Amino acid sequence: MNLVIVESPTKGRTIEKFLGKGCKVLSCFGHVRDLPESSFGVNVEKNFEPKYIIPEKSKKVIADLKKASKKAKEVVLATDEDREGESIAWHLSEVLKLKSPKRIVFHEITKTAIEQALKNPRKIDKKLVDSQQARRVLDRIVGYKLSPFLWKKIARGLSAGRVQSVAVRLVVEREREIEKFKPQEYWTIEALLQKEQKTRNKKQEFTAQLFKKDNKPIQRLDIRSKKEADKILQDLEEAEYIVENIEKKEIKKNPLPPFTTSTLQQEAWKRFRLPAKITMRIAQDLYEKGYITYHRTDSVNLSQMSLAAAKTFIEKELGKKYWAGFFRKYKSKGKTQEAHEAIRPAYAERKPEDINIEKTHQKLYDLIWTRFIASQMKQAFFDSTVIDIKANKYTFRTTGQIMKFDGFLKIYPLKYEETELPEMEKDEILKLKELLPSQHFTQPPGRYTEASLIKELEKNDIGRPSTYAPIISTIQSRNYIEKNEEKRFKPTEIGTVVNDILVEHFPKIVDINFTAKLETELDEIADGKDNYVKTCKDFYTPFEKNLKQKYEEVNKKDITEKETEKKCKKCGSDLIIRIGKYGRFYACSAFPKCRHTESLEENSLNIKCPKCKQGNIVEKRTKKRKIFYGCDRFPKCDFALWDKPLQGPQGKPEQCPKCDSLLVEKGKQIKCSNKDCDFVKNVVK
Repeated sequence: MNLVIVESPTKGRTIEKFLGKGCKVLSCFGHVRDLPESSFGVNVEKNFEPKYIIPEKSKKVIADLKKASKKAKEVVLATDEDREGESIAWHLSEVLKLKSPKRIVFHEITKTAIEQALKNPRKIDKKLVDSQQARRVLDRIVGYKLSPFLWKKIARGLSAGRVQSVAVRLVVEREREIEKFKPQEYWTIEALLQKEQKTRNKKQEFTAQLFKKDNKPIQRLDIRSKKEADKILQDLEEAEYIVENIEKKEIKKNPLPPFTTSTLQQEAWKRFRLPAKITMRIAQDLYEKGYITYHRTDSVNLSQMSLAAAKTFIEKELGKKYWAGFFRKYKSKGKTQEAHEAIRPAYAERKPEDINIEKTHQKLYDLIWTRFIASQMKQAFFDSTVIDIKANKYTFRTTGQIMKFDGFLKIYPLKYEETELPEMEKDEILKLKELLPSQHFTQPPGRYTEASLIKELEKNDIGRPSTYAPIISTIQSRNYIEKNEEKRFKPTEIGTVVNDILVEHFPKIVDINFTAKLETELDEIADGKDNYVKTCKDFYTPFEKNLKQKYEEVNKKDITEKETEKKCKKCGSDLIIRIGKYGRFYACSAFPKCRHTESLEENSLNIKCPKCKQGNIVEKRTKKRKIFYGCDRFPKCDFALWDKPLQGPQGKPEQCPKCDSLLVEKGKQIKCSNKDCDFVKNVVK
């Protein structure tokens, strides 16, 4: 009997369906060896040789696999096809002492793919293993060497990551852009016009935007004040509005390519607000159950078989007019690695409504399925009209758009606007109904969302498809970034401090170009163009030298302490502002004799505590970093709320009209904080 080893039981059960009785499928439950948690685990002097150990949780699994492998005629390693999977296969071969294991890879878990893979086994690709090992060792060097520096110079419990630190820098720098931003005033002018000759069944009124002055385009910030806008309105007082030019054309909208890991994570956030971590967990489950192809990929390539299946489905279910008429093939931006195909359904004919899975799984499968089918459909066609209207020395422009053929939009809707204009002729005179000046202000750049941060990581070549979700998850769990009420990322205080220290003293670690260059070197190891030892040495030698220097140069007090005029309530000593793992706070300068601490005043809501009538309500956090609102006299007063109290005029709290308790905003409603009171009203935005 042959033994097939996979990572997960779910994947094993799916594969087992396609194998005969002569095969037994077992799971290794992911990585079976890793670097030790309690020590550095890398022998720098001996060519950066890693010291691998078998974690306690894997020991029983390894024992069972050893027993089964000894009885097997041959062992087949069927771990995932990326570097991570290749690394797991190598570790299995080492631990189980397999002499010549067969390595098979497949992009989808279907009968055809499994049978094809078994017919074409190969050896373990040591170049891919070395590339993954280099990534792991470089991450260990940064984590184990730099984290103690942060403990000593800032606060215990902090940690640094090679790629994660760059992601934190992106969020911190965006926040500073927002803080420095100065809004600029600008004005736009619209004309509400009417066609004088009535057209049957057509809209008579429409708006046109001021577009040119003296045949020169008006830029967004050209009209900077009400005075300038009023001058234009004055110039237009006696103007005659004449149709100067009409341009009609057909516009084609092309379908989007099938999903890669990055684009799937971005779209899942935009549509369902699914964090990247959850998206990948669901995609993993869909892949292992045989519903979709491999979900860690940066390729948009599609196999000939899948293209043919999509064509058959489109022509049969939607009609021949909806097929593109040719196989659409897409090109990836930049260099694609490891994975050979985009994320798509394993079977084109398996519609979302035909499979019985959990609701969230259904949503993601539907997204993947419709995107793939749409990628092979005909374009959407629109009739577009652009009309320029002359008024003295000014030109107004209006545009209209009507859908002619829905094409791929039939199953993959995208936002578009249909605007119907009345029929007009050149030199036709229009009636002005009203001029509409509007004041605007430029807006700062938006904070990153899950989608936009992943897009930025990919754009700057930071990390790889399999690392985007762990990067974002890790920097949140370390309390370096957090999501605000709008589900956008902002840096925490400690995240900003750690970032500033790294930028000042370890610029290479958080340099975007350097990190991208290192990713390229890892790719070159996988391609056999570079080697593991050289890459590790080139990174470690200058890093270690700089680290020793910074231990001498950097003074902890300069970073973590700031004098104040406040006095300690317990012993009367001076209070200083200190920084800890969870941000800045007041601490007694007589520490450790006096351990008194207080929250910073900026966290106060300026609302008197309704329970003790003495303290103020301040924003606090639980040990798991969940925000709540409580009295600053704790533990003397234990008043606390999970929802933020509403502040009225002059910072006074808003009180319930029924029972006088504090009102809180919860979602789209305002509620009473008193559980026994049923007062509720909708939030007016």
